[in-house]
Amino acid sequence: MTLDYRWLHDTVRRRFESDEAMEAFLPKALASEELKQKGDDRYLSAMSRRVFRAGMQHSVVDAKWPAFEEAFWGFIPDKMVLLSPEQIEGYMKNVRIIRHRTKLQTIPKNAQFILDIRQEQGSSFGEFIADWPSTDIIGLWRLLAKRGARLGGRSAAAFLRLVGKDTFLLTSDVVARLMAAGIVDKTPISQRDMQVVQSAFNELQQISGRPLCQLSAMLSLSINPRF
Repeated sequence: MTLDYRWLHDTVRRRFESDEAMEAFLPKALASEELKQKGDDRYLSAMSRRVFRAGMQHSVVDAKWPAFEEAFWGFIPDKMVLLSPEQIEGYMKNVRIIRHRTKLQTIPKNAQFILDIRQEQGSSFGEFIADWPSTDIIGLWRLLAKRGARLGGRSAAAFLRLVGKDTFLLTSDVVARLMAAGIVDKTPISQRDMQVVQSAFNELQQISGRPLCQLSAMLSLSINPRF
């Protein structure tokens, strides 16, 4: 089964007053060079923010994030990797941040992950993220889930969306549209089903020329106009 892009476009377009309004609403991905210019501290900050957002209201985490940036010295990986268990315990007394021990413990772990990638690739983590092909974004999800701390499930895609890397999201509305189109018959979990979804997005991208982030937003809007 395939998704009809013309039908998808026309269905979503009817939600808006004009072409301009639709295009302004759809999310944008950063260009490769913009991703490469981000410091690795920004990637660690985004990873950590995603970890803390999981299971919490995003607005609560975002409101406290300036305090996190100050408390963790701007999330420089070379510094964060040195955080000791005793220092983590010290952060549990800091009332300005969210005091969740397990999530705090991910910061030095994800700092090590970033440093490992940097050493393996001989380049910045931003270059590694930028160069990963969108046609295999699920492969990047797998790597983040396997090697990062608490970056499994929806967190890998959510982290990539935070930093501006093009990715689709498998929200309930997106999955509902994929099921209605006969692409999958249930929420994709297995690698086989995930590859089927990736292939469907790749085909849509080839036909439309749109980034994955816009295509997943359009799939969601075709189900839920209040996306």
